[in-house]
Amino acid sequence: MKENHEACDNRLGDFRDGVCIHTDQVYDSCRERDCIEDLRVILTRCAQEKVDRAINVKIKSAEVIWVYTDLEQVPFNRGFFTVDIKYFFRIVLDVFTGMGRPTEVEGLATFDKKVILFGSEGNSRVFSSKQDPGNQVPALWKKNNLPTAIVEVVDPIALSAKVVDACECKCCGEVSGVPDNICRCFHDDLVSGEQEKVVFVTLGLFTIIKIERNIQIRIPAIDFCVPTRECVAATEEEPCSLFNTLRFPLDEFFPPLKNEFEDTDPRCCK
Repeated sequence: MKENHEACDNRLGDFRDGVCIHTDQVYDSCRERDCIEDLRVILTRCAQEKVDRAINVKIKSAEVIWVYTDLEQVPFNRGFFTVDIKYFFRIVLDVFTGMGRPTEVEGLATFDKKVILFGSEGNSRVFSSKQDPGNQVPALWKKNNLPTAIVEVVDPIALSAKVVDACECKCCGEVSGVPDNICRCFHDDLVSGEQEKVVFVTLGLFTIIKIERNIQIRIPAIDFCVPTRECVAATEEEPCSLFNTLRFPLDEFFPPLKNEFEDTDPRCCK
């Protein structure tokens, strides 16, 4: 054991001058590629009125509003946790009601996923003066020693959309349980009952899911990170002085060639 410490000291220099930091360590992670087919869209009231008269719909874009996560220990598997994930997407559609130009409408789609990752064990409870859980204490105090689930996601790829008659849909009942803070992201109320037509979309989703725990480690330190460059500011008297220091954006005028895009050919699946 002593020899190992000496070898480590030789590689890192005088480790005795290191500092102790409190940070997050990734204990396990995975990446997911999900092609989500026939995802129902909960439309706003105005959008539903237009879709009920639609002859066709086309998906224009999809973006992630929020991702909720919840952790639970896996029974009889020490150190492993299930990560329950719920995605909330804002869907923008073009609705065609005749020969004229389409109308842009919006709606909400949700997707649930569950993965199992290793998160180790921790019996200590951590409290911080930066966080005041308020009335959530009864729900959080028993989960204080759980690891943290991190979900990194990019906006999904909008693949397709279709509209069907509600009478042909076997699972098109009332939808409930959408949090109020999600509903407030839309310009109108979301409705899911008494509709004549229902919209389904297909999305392509890329996600990285991680489990982290707070740890304390000692690292070698050289010095504090003291800024050495002065800030440059534009004034009302000389607004062009800052503009003249900016680099000319040549890349915006000359689009990159195909060979400058590495591993981005959508026809090549890995």
